[in-house]
Amino acid sequence: NPNLSQVPPEYIRKQTLINGERYFTTELKEQESLILNTKERLEELETEVFGRVLKQVSAVAEPILATARAIAELDVISGLAEVAVRNRYVRPKLTEDGVLNIKGGRHPVVERNIAEGSFVPNDTHFNNDDTAIAIITGPNMSGKSTYLRQVALITLLAQTGSFVPAESAEIGLVDRIFTRIGAREDLAAGQSTFMVEMVETANILNNATARSLLILDEIGRGTSTYDGLAIARSVVEYIHNSPGLGAKTLFATHYHEMVALADFLPRVKNFNVAVVEEGGRVIFLHRIIPGGVDRSYGIHVAQLAGLPRAVIARAREVLDELESKSKSGGVTGKRRAAEVKQLSFMGQESGDSKLTKEISGLDINSMTPLEALTKLYELQKKAGEKGV
Repeated sequence: NPNLSQVPPEYIRKQTLINGERYFTTELKEQESLILNTKERLEELETEVFGRVLKQVSAVAEPILATARAIAELDVISGLAEVAVRNRYVRPKLTEDGVLNIKGGRHPVVERNIAEGSFVPNDTHFNNDDTAIAIITGPNMSGKSTYLRQVALITLLAQTGSFVPAESAEIGLVDRIFTRIGAREDLAAGQSTFMVEMVETANILNNATARSLLILDEIGRGTSTYDGLAIARSVVEYIHNSPGLGAKTLFATHYHEMVALADFLPRVKNFNVAVVEEGGRVIFLHRIIPGGVDRSYGIHVAQLAGLPRAVIARAREVLDELESKSKSGGVTGKRRAAEVKQLSFMGQESGDSKLTKEISGLDINSMTPLEALTKLYELQKKAGEKGV
């Protein structure tokens, strides 16, 4: 390098590069050491100070934790109070009986995400001795699932100590809230949508008690119509008849045949979501009213969703064709005929039948499964004998 002669003699060579040389001086080296030592010293001081803080905090840990718990509790209470004041919540009355009476109940989340005052409130009346199971029918998008969720949320809020979104509420304490809502699959576990639905339903039926609240949305929809209907009906009958169960249940379904359960299960009541048809269009009133319905308005909902007109028109044609076949004695007609024939075989039309009187006198609710099976065997044997 032609410039090496110009380097001061006190410079110490550190590195040779292609196009130059790097040097340092004794003073720079001392500054480097000072800076590095200072950084290490700072870390030592930081560790020392942190240790002293830990000792000081640990000496008063209990008062600090107690203060934190008190602040957390105040935070929750003040938050619930603020929400209650802003959204016109009321203080619920908690009882030990099986009553669930909600007047003007609202969904606490949905009502905050739509225009103020547009949410339609609904009443809920449950009593384990009278109305334990509500069968709710109605079209999609009419508000069935929102209603189910709002009842569960109001019950949960009441038992956490919160005011609730309603005009008034009398809540009988529940031990657990079970829900079977929505359709999902578990690919990791190799479970289909229907299998997940059945597993969750089994968990509910095996663990619920008379003090539980059950929210069941369209049980059996993941399989064929008759299989799904059979499962849905048997689930309701099991909840109603099983000793020690009889839990308050909201059961939403599109199986309109389910409304017939109210004719022979005394604690089952039918409700539906009111709709109005105007000019071939459906208007959802979002109001829960007594009684069942025999239509789902699925094609109307598909039209609202924007399906092509050709698809909607063809769907109406297919629906009319299926309904005509059903009325003229299709599969449904054959099944109904079989049911009527079976009722005749059991002698239901004969008021003087000894077998009919014996069946009518049975106290099914007080029988164990083994006793019921034994009695069924006896009745079957008697039915085969002549002169009975």
